[in-house]
Amino acid sequence: MSGIKAKISGVGMYVPNKVLKNSDLSTLVDTSDQWIRERTGISERRFVSEGESNSDLSVASIRKVLSKTGYGPEDIDLIIVATVTPDMAFPSTACVIQEKIGASNAWGFDLSAACSGFLYALSTGAQFIETGAYKRVLVVGTDVMSSIINFKDRSTCVLFGDGSGTVLLEPSTDDIGILDCLLRSDGSGGKHLCMPAGGSQRPATHETVNEELHYVHQDGRAVFRYAVKLMTGVCREILERNGLRPEDVQLFVPHQANARIIDSSVDRLGLSPEQVLINIDRYANTTAATIPMGLAEAEAAGRIKSGDLVLLASFGAGFTWGSILIRWGF
Repeated sequence: MSGIKAKISGVGMYVPNKVLKNSDLSTLVDTSDQWIRERTGISERRFVSEGESNSDLSVASIRKVLSKTGYGPEDIDLIIVATVTPDMAFPSTACVIQEKIGASNAWGFDLSAACSGFLYALSTGAQFIETGAYKRVLVVGTDVMSSIINFKDRSTCVLFGDGSGTVLLEPSTDDIGILDCLLRSDGSGGKHLCMPAGGSQRPATHETVNEELHYVHQDGRAVFRYAVKLMTGVCREILERNGLRPEDVQLFVPHQANARIIDSSVDRLGLSPEQVLINIDRYANTTAATIPMGLAEAEAAGRIKSGDLVLLASFGAGFTWGSILIRWGF
């Protein structure tokens, strides 16, 4: 190995303008602001407007990163997009984005790992930097969950929102950058969180549409139980194998699925509230976008500075889960 690390040299996020509060959802389904807050920690979420797509959100977050770093689209070598709600099945959203921003020298692809998508994509992008293959890689976590939720199902429709977050990866030859990645999957958990139809196994038919199989289906209790156990375990493992303790972490950015999952994980890890980034109250679960959006907000608020140890963790459909350890610094 060359000793090159992949560092995050820029972060940006974008959410649509349309705000849907809990009280708005109570007019669509049997729920209430109190019921949603107590069970999820969510107060409001952002949804796309008519005609606004995944690639539109992604382009907006990418442009913020390019503006901050001073690079032009032609300086980008690779675009990796983590999403489960692409503009269309094909071409990839990465290709759509490449054309929209004019990244004439870049190639790209989409990566599907649900709520763990950004961590999978970040680890993948880091490999291209660490091997010396590329100098600048955009990693985008973006989802339009409003396109696949059933507004008659209060157990799922209250949980999700739309948004996009992007980071730029560049080479680093000092201690700044991604220190370690630990990623896992267990396909036996797939049945607990899925969209049953729309793929090659069950293509769209009148029957699948009538049976409402093109929406998110979730066994909330099973997901909660596995999420806390597995996300906590992978965080402990990555810290231990790097000779670190929870108190060494300056910022913990967990996937924003449910405030109860975050709180339980934080308690098990022995972290203090000051170490944890939480924004689920304002954005709900934006799936692959939650962690990069959290990083963008933390950076903008001055919650992380050069040299800080940042711990990322996720859990999602698949089941997929993982943790990434970063020594922060632009």
